[in-house]
Amino acid sequence: MSFPSRVSVIDDDESVRVASSSLLRSLGWEVSLYASAEAFIDTDPLDGLACVITDLNMPGMSGLQLQQRLHALAPDVPVMFVTAFASEAARRQALDGGAVCFLSKPVDGTTVAECLDRIRQAF
Repeated sequence: MSFPSRVSVIDDDESVRVASSSLLRSLGWEVSLYASAEAFIDTDPLDGLACVITDLNMPGMSGLQLQQRLHALAPDVPVMFVTAFASEAARRQALDGGAVCFLSKPVDGTTVAECLDRIRQAF
């Protein structure tokens, strides 16, 4: 079985989605972009999905709520958080919930690549 090649990015900030897409594509990933957790849940097929990269604070469903929902729908899909509002409590909740990485914005492309490499190696 081959490793999935698609990453879904969920962030309500369009500039973050565009920048994330550029970075991920330059690293060789296929990318799906969503402006909300609800849009992701409603339209992403989840198959062929290597990872979800989500913001923590979004209107509607938060990143932590998305993580819980995704765990119920597709427990093997890794989740990476990227947020401008990192608190120790949120970081702990995300990591305790199985998040692979919890990064603060602005993120370094090398750090994102390292997190994705960790996911690939664990596959």
